[in-house]
Amino acid sequence: MEIFPLGHACFKLRGKVATVITDPYDEKVTGLKFPKHVEADILTVSHDHADHSSVSQVDGTPFIVQGAGEYEIKGISIIGVTCFHDEVSGADRGKNTMYRIEIDGLRVLHLGDLGHVLTSAQVDVVDGIDVLFIPVGGTYTIDAEKAAQVISDLEPRIVIPMHYGTDTYNKTLAPVSIFLKQMGKESVVPVS
Repeated sequence: MEIFPLGHACFKLRGKVATVITDPYDEKVTGLKFPKHVEADILTVSHDHADHSSVSQVDGTPFIVQGAGEYEIKGISIIGVTCFHDEVSGADRGKNTMYRIEIDGLRVLHLGDLGHVLTSAQVDVVDGIDVLFIPVGGTYTIDAEKAAQVISDLEPRIVIPMHYGTDTYNKTLAPVSIFLKQMGKESVVPVS
């Protein structure tokens, strides 16, 4: 499997048989330019906010997975688990769906806009994660401290932070440097 970051919380997961895109965003809302000619067989949407559900950005006719349940598409197994976009059971920002995607023998977990630490029941459902995509920017999602707790609970092999602010994008979100400091990984060197 190859992983291509497309910005914000959007990733392209290219497996041997099929390609998955997670949480495509609207350029007008995020200010980030969505890449042209991005195609997928499967598209996951964690919740119905324009920075995570702009399915028209993706070319082709992908199978759209939106919401909790178990899916088997082109040999890729997906389990959607309901969680919340805030710490008050969705009262402020609504529901969110996290997706455990099994592709090429690897288990990937995309948390969308998770707004709380996971319950023990949620951890049990998504157990055995190889790659974790986790929001770390706070404000609309969990912050660096809560992200560290979720990582400790899940114990993934690889962690990929997402949904954070940069100098040119969404300065209301904390930068990834705060998360790296929380994790004791301040000397990380970015690679392509």
